[in-house]
Amino acid sequence: MSAPERIPPRSVTAADLLAHGELTVRGRIREASNAALYCTVTYDGQEAACIYKPVAGERPLWDFPDGTLAQREVAAYEVSEATGWGLVPPTVLRDGPYGEGMCQLWIELVPEEAELLALVEGEEPGPGWKAIGFAEVGEGRTALLVHADDERLRRLAVLDVVINNADRKGGHLLPAGAGRLYGIDHGVTFNAENKLRTLLWGWAGEPLTGEAVEVLKTLKAALEETGTLTARLTDLITVTEIQATRARVETLLTSGRHPEPSGEWPAIPWPPV
Repeated sequence: MSAPERIPPRSVTAADLLAHGELTVRGRIREASNAALYCTVTYDGQEAACIYKPVAGERPLWDFPDGTLAQREVAAYEVSEATGWGLVPPTVLRDGPYGEGMCQLWIELVPEEAELLALVEGEEPGPGWKAIGFAEVGEGRTALLVHADDERLRRLAVLDVVINNADRKGGHLLPAGAGRLYGIDHGVTFNAENKLRTLLWGWAGEPLTGEAVEVLKTLKAALEETGTLTARLTDLITVTEIQATRARVETLLTSGRHPEPSGEWPAIPWPPV
């Protein structure tokens, strides 16, 4: 299902439109594991397409409290905005036709000339690629799964560590044209226990970029007890989860490197794409 992305003019921000507009359900995203409804939202003469995920449609998970996935999606947006990278589409928590839920601006996928993921022969990635791991491709054969050595993906890899993303799959990467790349589906994030599962391991063990270090310093200040980001997260995740987020930022700054898989659990989500 697709529709043109209609961004509101500057007089009405995307967040205002999502939070205050009239929400009309147009269909359901059947591939989603939880209820995800394709909608339009109209406010002050402006309209946009969006995704609405009601809390009532969330499937229980053994390692996350029931009825908290929508709040975690909004929390991921708040952290993304605090980085200044704009990696998560505008997302709000609001009431809707099926109760409270997450409402996120629909991003129209724009296929890029350069792929973000690929399967290649051999044991080493070529120039411009980073290795993820080997994958079975049928008839007893394997191929090397790689992702692009792309600064946008590298920023997203840092964000995923901060929010402790347990499910960064290839299908959650949305190139939007004009050089923009968004990440979506952040319901299983912010767990106080380390649960990082991602495709973006290509920089594991490498030094963080200077840009990432500066962004992490900004996040650290914003996550202090009286920080601006802490204030926005307080109604979305628990105090313990905020403290754990702060600790992850401090660990990244102390190490100065992208983390490596711990080996204590599967590091790559399934299915990976």
